[in-house]
This record gives sequence, structure tokens and C-alpha cells, in this order.
Amino acid sequence: MEPLLHLAIIWLGVFAAVFLARKTKLTPVLYFLAVGSVLVNLGILPTESHPFIRGFAEIGMILIMFALGFEESTSRFLQSVRRAWGIALFGAVVPFLTAFAVAEYFWGNTNLSLMFGLTMTATAVSLTMVSLKSEGLERSQAATGIMTSAVIDSISSLAMVAILIPIATGAGPASLAEVGWVLAKAIVFFGLVTVVGAWILPHEPGYPERHLPWLRGWGIRNLLSLGEGEHATLTVLTFALLVGIAAHQFGFHPAVGAYMAGLVIKEEYFHYLRHPDEDYYGQTKRIIDNVAFSWIGPVFFVELGTKIVFKWDIVIDVIPETAVLLGSVFVAQIASAALAAHFTGRFPWNESMMIGFGMLGRAELAFVVMDIAYVQNPILNDEAFYTLMFAAFWLNVSVPVTIAWWKPYYEGRKRLFGHGPPGG
Repeated sequence: MEPLLHLAIIWLGVFAAVFLARKTKLTPVLYFLAVGSVLVNLGILPTESHPFIRGFAEIGMILIMFALGFEESTSRFLQSVRRAWGIALFGAVVPFLTAFAVAEYFWGNTNLSLMFGLTMTATAVSLTMVSLKSEGLERSQAATGIMTSAVIDSISSLAMVAILIPIATGAGPASLAEVGWVLAKAIVFFGLVTVVGAWILPHEPGYPERHLPWLRGWGIRNLLSLGEGEHATLTVLTFALLVGIAAHQFGFHPAVGAYMAGLVIKEEYFHYLRHPDEDYYGQTKRIIDNVAFSWIGPVFFVELGTKIVFKWDIVIDVIPETAVLLGSVFVAQIASAALAAHFTGRFPWNESMMIGFGMLGRAELAFVVMDIAYVQNPILNDEAFYTLMFAAFWLNVSVPVTIAWWKPYYEGRKRLFGHGPPGG
């Protein structure tokens, strides 16, 4: 019964977070993180979550990413990839070098510094996308640029983990073959998802059906029309979970696969169902959004907040290190991503700055790296671990705050230097 009690406590915290968010007009994500931190430090939730809660949070993460992909236009996403390479490259390299330099200054340990750089590399795209959604910007060009950049970042981050972890743990440098294998798996996975989205799901006659007639009865229309559309939600969620599992087998977080699953399922597929007066797509989307953003998805963010456990003597000791790391990465991340978005992606400045703010959050990979470097291997000392934890937490907190602050400038309702007409 204990994990069920913990879940009930988390859901009560979610209610409190939603209430505070409405009162302060900030995104609930900020309060979900704060609730998790408060509950664990008061001893109401354990520092080590029950496997049931961790699994529940993992499902929430997958649902959030599928819901976000489900809203996105496939063609717009693919067009954005060509614009996002610079954001992914400079938006990862510059924070890596910045965090590395800060760690070298304070501790002078190369292995520790490598872990600092790696922790500050990957963007917490789920946090950003939920924050954008709360502001009604989840379908904006900036949101698409952030998402595509983060997908590219996830591939490069995995490659960096393969290279740097063996070096820092003393196991020796990763071989070229190991790094090549990581990249090859990434290419194969995204290639398979592309094939499924382009040729298997669409019901229109195409290349596979001309050569493989048995595929004609297995298009998306047949799957969604089971039970006259009553099981459409079950169908798409099962598809998302299967693609997420496939992503995990290829070495990615299942959430990346879930997002790709949502991306390849198009709204027009629901038009194949038998009753044209029924909005099957709208009904399915409402159910998925409710599950992802109301009662399962928030558990992920509360669980993430429970990673912040305060040891006050260390907290006080690491204030200078945390302030320097936080300030340095904050400036470096915004500047590198925004400049890359403007000059390599040709985004206008209002969108470029939004992309810079949206790239501030640190992803789950940051906590995975910290676990490897602090719990599994003695690479990080206590001070370095808490510095990374607090910096990552406040970077995550800064995402919804900066996005909400920049929204009127993004929409042209305000100008940065004085007020004036939109676009002025």
C-alpha cells in the first residue's frame, strides 16, 4: 500500500501546484518540481522512490512526449531539421566547454570536469515543450526548432557518453568502433521510424503495396477502425509504447521514440473512420492530453523534483560554485543557441531568443550522468555533486519563467527597449 499512498500524496501535490500556477500565472511545471523537492525534504516522500512510482513517472514522460509529437506536423518537423543543426551543435558544445572550464577552475580534476561538461549538454525538451504548451506556443516555429535540436542533441549526447564515461571511470578510451556503433544505431532507428511513417502507416497505394500486396490490409485505417473507432486511443498509445521500447533497444530514451511515434501519426488518418461527423482525432487528442498533462505526466516532474535533497552544510558551502556554474551556463546556453538559431537557422530574433530560453533545461541524461559519476563511481565529490544538482534544478526552473517573460516580446506585444507597435 505504501507506493499507492505516495502516489496519492503526489497527486495532492499536483492539485496544489495547479492552484498555485493559476494564482501566479506561471506554468504548473515549475510548481511540480518545487512540490517534489519540498515533499522529499520534509520526509513526506522517500529519497529513493518505489519502483512503482519510478515506473509511473516513466510512463508519464512517454505520454508527454507522445502527446507533443501527436500535435506536431511531420512535414514541418522535417523542414526544421535542416534549420536546427547549428542550434544542436553550438547549443551543446558551448555549454559543455563552459561547464568544463568552471569545474577546472574550482576543482582542477579533468575527469570531474568531463562529467560537468557532459551533464550540461543535453536539453530537457519535455520540460520546455510543456512550458511552451502552457503559454500556447507548442506549435510555434520556435518549439519545432527546439524539438528537432533536442533530438539531434540526444544522438550526440549518447555518442559523448560512449566516449567520455570510459575515460572518466578509468576504463580507458572508447574505441572508434564503439562510437561508430552508437551513430549507426541512431541512423537505423530513425530510418526504421521513417519507413514506418512514410510507407507502412499510410493507407494510400504506394511503393510497398505495388510489390507487397499483402500490406494492403494493414494500413492505419484498419488499425484505427477497430471497434468503429472506439479503440483509436488504445491503438495509438500501443504504437507509441512499441516505438518507445524500440528506441530503448537502440540505446535512446523511450520518450524519444514516443515523440517520433506521435510525429508519424497524422490527423488525416482519422478521417478514414466510418462516421465522418465524429471528430475521432479531436476525441483521441483530448484523452491523450488529459492523461499526459493532468494526472500521469505531472508525476514525472514531481519525481524529478525529489532528486533535490538538501544537506544544509554542503548547500551553504557550494553557493559560490553553484552561482558561477548557473550564471555561466545560463548565459552561454542562451547566447549560443540564440545566435546559432539566427545565423545558421535563419530564425528571426524573437524566435531565436525563445529557442535560447527553451534550451536552458537539463535533461534526464544529466541525472543519469550524475548517478554514474557519484553513486556508481567516485568521480564527483559531494561538493561537485550538489553544485551540479542545484545548477540543473535552477536551470530547469528558469525555463518556464524565461519563456513566460519573453512571450510578449516573442509575440510582438512588447519591445525589449521600450514599448511600440508589434514588429517595431
